[in-house]
Amino acid sequence: MTALPQIEKSNVSPIPTEFGIEGMSCASCVVRVEKAIKAVRGVDAASVNLATERATVTFKDAVDTVAVLQAIEGAGYEAKLQTQELLIEGMTCASCVSRVERALKAIPGVTEANVNLATEKATVRFVSAATSAEELSAAIRNAGYEAKVAVNVASDDQDARRDVEIRSLGRQLLLSAALTLPLFIVEMGSHFIPGVHAFIMDTIGMNESLYVQFVLATIVLFGPGLRFFRKGVPNLLRWAPDMNSLVVLGTSAAWAYSVVATFAPTALPAGTVNVYYEAAAVIVTLILLGRYLEARAKGKTSQAIKRLLGLQAKTAFVDRGDEFVEIQISDVIVGDVIRIRPGEKVPVDGIVVSGGSYVDEAMITGEPVPVLKSEDSEVVGGTINKTGSFTFRATKVGSDTLLAQIIKMVEAAQGSKLPIQTLVDKVTGWFVPAVILAAALTFGAWMLLGPSPALSFALVNAVAVLIIACPCAMGLATPTSIMVGTGRAAELGILFRKGEALQSLREIEIIAIDKTGTLTKGKPELTDFRVSQAFDHDAVLSWVASLEALSEHPIAEAIVAAGKANGLPTLEVSAFEATPGFGVSGIVAGHKVLVGADRALVREGISVTSFASMAADLGREGKSPLYAAVDGQLAAIIAVSDPIKETTPAAIAALHAQGLKVAMITGDNRRTAEAIAAKLGIDHVVAEVLPDGKVEAVKQLRKNGQKVAFIGDGINDAPALSEADVGLAVGTGTDIAIESADVVLMSGDLTGVVRAIALSRTTIQNIKQNLFWAFAYNVSLVPVAAGVLYPVNGTLLSPIFAAGAMAMSSVFVLGNALRLRRYQAN
Repeated sequence: MTALPQIEKSNVSPIPTEFGIEGMSCASCVVRVEKAIKAVRGVDAASVNLATERATVTFKDAVDTVAVLQAIEGAGYEAKLQTQELLIEGMTCASCVSRVERALKAIPGVTEANVNLATEKATVRFVSAATSAEELSAAIRNAGYEAKVAVNVASDDQDARRDVEIRSLGRQLLLSAALTLPLFIVEMGSHFIPGVHAFIMDTIGMNESLYVQFVLATIVLFGPGLRFFRKGVPNLLRWAPDMNSLVVLGTSAAWAYSVVATFAPTALPAGTVNVYYEAAAVIVTLILLGRYLEARAKGKTSQAIKRLLGLQAKTAFVDRGDEFVEIQISDVIVGDVIRIRPGEKVPVDGIVVSGGSYVDEAMITGEPVPVLKSEDSEVVGGTINKTGSFTFRATKVGSDTLLAQIIKMVEAAQGSKLPIQTLVDKVTGWFVPAVILAAALTFGAWMLLGPSPALSFALVNAVAVLIIACPCAMGLATPTSIMVGTGRAAELGILFRKGEALQSLREIEIIAIDKTGTLTKGKPELTDFRVSQAFDHDAVLSWVASLEALSEHPIAEAIVAAGKANGLPTLEVSAFEATPGFGVSGIVAGHKVLVGADRALVREGISVTSFASMAADLGREGKSPLYAAVDGQLAAIIAVSDPIKETTPAAIAALHAQGLKVAMITGDNRRTAEAIAAKLGIDHVVAEVLPDGKVEAVKQLRKNGQKVAFIGDGINDAPALSEADVGLAVGTGTDIAIESADVVLMSGDLTGVVRAIALSRTTIQNIKQNLFWAFAYNVSLVPVAAGVLYPVNGTLLSPIFAAGAMAMSSVFVLGNALRLRRYQAN
């Protein structure tokens, strides 16, 4: 059972909370669930309804949703949880993320809430009967932000919203800069250029100059800078300050002090009558510049999703009887026959009915070589037809297409949090209040210990501390790299279904690989079929091929293909039974036929020793010997060879070059497995294992504390994929294997593993660079802003330079993350 995340308990009145429950089938289930829930500490009453599949729970005081969910799972049932994505406007830094997460987790019924600053969305898992998307949105609004339900987080609507925000920031930046420039020239020029000071005194006058500065700074502060007040002031009043609050405190302090110096100078101590209008205005302008550049960079981080969306065809030519009619892709239904001409995009997934062509599938697999498509070949929506023409029957449309699933996977990975983010969350939770405290201490220290005029020094340094210590860079360091890294991976045919795998994969030490369909092509060929003296070759092959026709195993396909190639009939089979890891059996033409590994026949008391010598020879050749028994008698030995993929040897060598050990886990006999391992240079072999044996093999590889990744493609690989630290499924495999994996390799060969590990290491290195910059920036510059260097060499950090450094820190982090877009696979 997966442990559920802990959430904050909220003290509420004892209003009943409802939980949906799956898996109940009778009254005893009801009793079992009720008993489990009532045993939870704090539960006052519980009533379970079988018809509605819901439990109504009343708590004595605090609602503890997680404990009830764990009790339901502990009783052997599943609680119905809903996942909802919400778009959030107004977040600017990591403290905003922490605030929204706390607000969501405090809602009774919410089990998990992850907020991503880069994607500006929240992913929430909650008990569907206990709360709703509207309540989640209301909680976010109460925390001081705007929220709405996300229908498609990569939709044109979101792009349009971001474009509006960028244009708005651009206009405000231009206005702020236009008003700040003359203010900066007047004030700073007077200090450093004697001619400017003389010109102002002769033309405008000192008092009039201060009045002009007051007007310009006030317009900047409460015009373009009003956005900071709208967010920062309410958060201050809530005792939950954020980055906007820091800007408001810093600029307001500088502006207010200057206003007093301008209109009531006698209220200030002698020697402290100075104005800092230019500091307040320049801070607003520089932070707006940082926000503008940040918004533009954020748009670039989601370009991978935009490119994937751009691959979707808008229309399709569908057979409507006498002619092919162009219709919107949204109107295509499963079963429609669609025509594809040279150069067109395949609109949906399907199977070729007639014709043929080469299709560019680089957007799916990352491989640039076009793939030949002929009758019965599968085609994928979004791929591009080259020179030929064909028709195909739609098998998946809308959200069921592979491209739609890829987009969904990439979005999920981009919105996830890595374990490395935990430290950032802990720090940013208290960072802004700590900065305000540091600014207050700075002000007090300069007032008590500083030189004259102490008040001016105290004000300037406190403002510098407030402005420079913004946690924006911390909040963007991890999610932006995840967005760009997973997006680039998708373009290379690597889908991270779980964002956590992006970090876990770089820590892997052993790569365990299933043989069939992973190391090999997964399409074996029948190479040997030797019958015992008492049996007829064609008769036994016909019976075996007829039986295997009901199996989905790749080896079965090879035997069936051999039967057809020999012109043998496919006979009717009854009492068919398939036993994973052993073989298949059934009644064919009145005979009981059993086909499988040697252990399958031995279990039935049938000796295979008469073919022992031949089996040894076949195994040494890398072939998989199987046996057939008819009516309890050994009838034939069957040899099947599954060719190794052309890319496998180079991929194994590349994994070794990365410092990894490679293990092969297979159900094949040991001789065959060791022959293949020796050929490929594989370090460790685990052979003759059943599906649950693969799980045990993974556990054994991990027993020394080593991190293990398992790569497979079949149904029998699903348990091992789940057991491994990281499970990688080749995209040519079965849906259940892909669903059990953390990473999906669309190319279907091991070169994707090499790329995935390399990209994982590069992305995590990029995140560490970002985090180092974000933390080092604050750790090093906050003391400088506070004035610790002043006693040493007289260095003080102007609030203007503090604002510039703060704005550039976020831009640096985003720019560094965007370097991943240029990552090239080796």
